[in-house]
Amino acid sequence: MKKMMLVYGALIVAFLLYVFMYRLEDKRTSSWEEGGLHGSIGESYVMVTFQSGMEYWKNILKGFEDGGDALGVTVDYRGATQYDVKEQITVLEQVIAKRPAGIALSAIDSKALTPTINKAVDAGIPVVLFDADAPDSKAYSFLATNNYNAGAAAADKMAELLGREGEVGIITQTGQQNHDDRTAGFRETLEKSYPAMSVVEIREGKGDIIASKEAAARMMEKFPELKGIFATEANGGAGAADAAIAAGRAEDVRIIGFDTNKVTLDRISDGSISATIAQGTWNMGYWSLQYLFHLHHGLTVPAPTLGNDVAPLPPRVDTGITIVTQENVKDYYAK
Repeated sequence: MKKMMLVYGALIVAFLLYVFMYRLEDKRTSSWEEGGLHGSIGESYVMVTFQSGMEYWKNILKGFEDGGDALGVTVDYRGATQYDVKEQITVLEQVIAKRPAGIALSAIDSKALTPTINKAVDAGIPVVLFDADAPDSKAYSFLATNNYNAGAAAADKMAELLGREGEVGIITQTGQQNHDDRTAGFRETLEKSYPAMSVVEIREGKGDIIASKEAAARMMEKFPELKGIFATEANGGAGAADAAIAAGRAEDVRIIGFDTNKVTLDRISDGSISATIAQGTWNMGYWSLQYLFHLHHGLTVPAPTLGNDVAPLPPRVDTGITIVTQENVKDYYAK
């Protein structure tokens, strides 16, 4: 008899616990339905980049901060100060040690960062990537420009500028997936669609104006018939413009850059850069924060996960591009 009473007692306790948890979850859901999604100030989400002082990150961070404000959570920004893989790994390790609610990361090296990204995910910290991918990692989503298509768009614009013929070069940053994709999209589009055009050389610019200027100068010296240069990031475009001006070839070498920092916009305004590819940078930051919040609160799941009734998290999101020229450059200056 006593054993039966104990069994009945345990069942009653279990039932009451179930009802309590159900009502707690229902109350939380109702609250979110009435007032929208809202976290707490104790939730900290961290954005991690490299070359942290670059102007490029500002609009992405603004989107990340706007997402945090919308959800009532805390955001932080950390980054390697230099273009240094080891430094970014160290920074990411330090962030993981603080166990934030989520991490948004732009990977300086698609392979070198993978073990540390996986470490974070295995520790229960959601990670999404933006701008630069690490495709073999366990990160839940990648939000960025479709960089191959962006390179293809740059090739089409270069063909338009050069009358569909001539020798061109590329200045890039090797080892970063996004730059590799831009380079491939540009080169392969010329090969397929513009047979009278050819990429005669690809040089390393190191994401630095001075190094890119030197690379462009050597390229123009080696190929005196060079008609155009595509730079896969902003400093490369500015450096190439400097080299063309120094060589007295600003009129006959067309330059297409990438991104919309002030130096690039000024060079488009004065005509030393013909065009640049503008990315949807604010979207990268804002939606990275939204995705991390949903993952942290169990409101979504990765797309490969089956047997669920919540919306899957998209593994890749194209945040879009536009082409900036003298006709629309004024729209891209900070207001």
